[in-house]
This record gives sequence, structure tokens and C-alpha cells, in this order.
Amino acid sequence: MWYNESVFYHIYPLGLCGAPYENDGVPAHRILKIKDFIPHMKRLGVSAVYLGPVFESDRHGYDTRDYARVDCRLGTNDDLAEVCTALHENGMRVILDGVFNHCGRGFFAFRDVIKNRERSPYVGWFRRVDFGGNSQFNDGFWYEGWEGCYDLVKLNLNNPDLLNYLFDCIRGWVEKFDIDGLRLDVAYCLDENFIRRLRGFTDGLKPEFFLLGEMLHGDYNRLVNGEMLHSATNYECYKGLYSSFNSMNLFEINHSLMRQFGPEYWTLYKGKHLYTFVDNHDVTRVASILREPRHLPLIYALAFGMPGIPSVYYGSEWGATGEKCPGDRELRPAFDAPEWTPLCDFISRLASAKRSSEALNYGGFRSVVLTNRQCIFERKSEHERVLVAINADSQPYTAHFDAGCGRAVDLITGEPHDFGGGSELLPFSAAFWKTER
Repeated sequence: MWYNESVFYHIYPLGLCGAPYENDGVPAHRILKIKDFIPHMKRLGVSAVYLGPVFESDRHGYDTRDYARVDCRLGTNDDLAEVCTALHENGMRVILDGVFNHCGRGFFAFRDVIKNRERSPYVGWFRRVDFGGNSQFNDGFWYEGWEGCYDLVKLNLNNPDLLNYLFDCIRGWVEKFDIDGLRLDVAYCLDENFIRRLRGFTDGLKPEFFLLGEMLHGDYNRLVNGEMLHSATNYECYKGLYSSFNSMNLFEINHSLMRQFGPEYWTLYKGKHLYTFVDNHDVTRVASILREPRHLPLIYALAFGMPGIPSVYYGSEWGATGEKCPGDRELRPAFDAPEWTPLCDFISRLASAKRSSEALNYGGFRSVVLTNRQCIFERKSEHERVLVAINADSQPYTAHFDAGCGRAVDLITGEPHDFGGGSELLPFSAAFWKTER
């Protein structure tokens, strides 16, 4: 499947394109700015793009007003189609945010309930509407808001008319924009029967249509299986990645990887491809959270070397900073143009290695060398074997272990490597050693 071999680039369009936070109703063709980033993404080695919310919303995109129309702050449906066509012409797949757990108070169906109350044909589209109560907005009725946020109105995904509306919109997205998949917002909250129906619908809509779910905790197998999602956001390893470097304790991320993908029979996600990230639109930028700046290339090397589908969040590839405090707006800024830095160059080499390696795409996971500050692990597939080596220390380190062969080539640098006499790792360095058969 194409997604298992992809390197994703994650864009939050309302932020990147400089849209006003509140929907001012003023049309502007801002989303076309994404086309200007295509040469940068190609040079970075991106093969798939995840576009955050693009449809008409009240403010931040996750409070949808209209699932069939691109947000006027970004442009028109034709503008988004132009962007998607340009991405496809440059060899990049496209997935969009599917925000189906809740909508904004400006959603046309909810506005009809506010206006017509019990007489509205859309009452059943929403969870637990009670005309005997009231809301904090003094609507004269109560309804369920997502996690107590009443500007995010919970949708009733068991309502057949709502499902028909949403599925018709998704069909329209494929027909108009030729999208290749969806990232399901707060998938961990979604009705499981809805996800099964969505999988069946999208399987018949387009070959290899990708469903990625946002999952924060618990057993990912609950939703990632043959009847539901293809992949989920790997938040367990997200925390382990940065914490391992900040505490200089690589045992932490190794423990998660062994639990998820190790060789034992009980491994949770062996053979599955979870979505790997070091930051995104909801969490502090990795350049702001790492205490040692020289660990920045190394955390990307780990993310690209471990099992999974790696993703880069726009701007973080050149070291952009941003903290999640008090809200998310600092995480989602506008950039006039992309920058190219040594970190970008390093990530581009990681992406090239990932895309071209059977072992990095499909290989298992086995820990080979592990200390607090160094780790070497094996990714082995049917035809290829790669050893991922990380030295997080400020001092050189020589690893002595049975490599199973004498020589290798580093997929990051293209340089040969000889295992004889020990393998030296320079300070703050990473290597992807493809071994001789």
C-alpha cells in the first residue's frame, strides 16, 4: 500500500496561509500558497501531504459550518482542487482532515435547530438535545458538547440522514479533489460502527483509500484492524521520543518499540504501520521541547528509522519553535516562504533512505545495543537488513556487537562502514547501516 512507504508532510492550512482566526466571511484565495511550498516538499522527499481542516468553519477548522465548501478564508473548492492537482502532478498523495465527531455552532443543521427547535428536521443529527434545558449560549435547549466545549456540537453518528450527508460530502471530496485518504479527528471518540461503515464506504470509493485515526491512548488495535482504520497516530512513541533525549534515557523509547513491534509473540502492533511524528498542530514544537538542540536531527533519525509512517510538521524541518501555552495558535503560524537549513538537508536524506528501503518500510524490530545514551536496533525484512544507530552523547562511542556480517553502507550518507574492530559513532550522530547479505 502506498501509505506504508510514504513520508508525510503535515500542513495546517488556516495557519500556514495566514487566515484570520475568526471567520470574517471575506473570501480570499490563500490556499493557493501551498503550491509555492511544493518545490520545498519535493526537495525534502515528501511523498504524501496531510492537509488539516479546510472546510468552512467558525474559527479553527475543527468547528465545521459546511462540509461541502472550502473555508472562504482559504478560497474556493476550485482553489483546493488546483492545489490537490498540483500535489498529485508532483508525485504526492493527499489526505484531508475528517472532522466527524463534532461540528461548529455555525453548522447549517444546528442553526436550523436553534431557529426551529422541535420542528427542525435536523434535531436527530445531534447528541442528546434536550428542549427542557438550556445551554451556556442561552439557546433555550441543552445539547452535548465535545468534552464540555459547547462550541463543538457533538454529532449523532447513528443518524442515517446525517450519515448520508457526510458520505455524500466525502464522495464529493474524492470526485472534486481526488483525495487519497482521511485523517479522522478524535477517532478515539468516534462510534465504532460509524468507523466500520466509513471503511466499507471508502473501500468502494477509491482503491487504497487511507484511513488514519487520531488516537491518544489505549490499545490501537481497537480501531486499527481489517474492518476499521489502516493506521493511528502513535502518541505513545511521540512522548517516548522526546523524553528519551531530554532525560538521556533511550531505554524509554526502546521499551515502547519493543512493546509495540518487538520479536516476541505478544507484541501489540507487529506488521502494522502507525503514524510517527515528533510534533504536530496540537503539541509543542520539537525544537521548543528538546533541551539539547543537537538532538534535533537525532529525534528525526529515530522517527524515520523506527517502524511506522514518518511525518514532518510544516516549519519544524527548519527548526521553527512554538509552545502550546495557553492555546494552539503559536503552534500554527504563517510562514512567508520555506527555509532550507542543514536540518532540512538531513531530513531529506532520511526520507530518501526510508522510501528506498524495504527493511525500513516493512522490517521488524530487534534491539541490538542499548545504553542510556546510545541505541542500535535492527530492521529486517525478507530481502534487506538495516541497523539504525544513534549516539545522543557529546562524546564518541564505539559499539562492539555481532553485526552478522563485515560491511555495510550508510543509507544516510552513502558511505561504507566496516564493523571490524567495533563501530564508532561520532558525538550526536545517527547512521542507517544497510548490511551485506
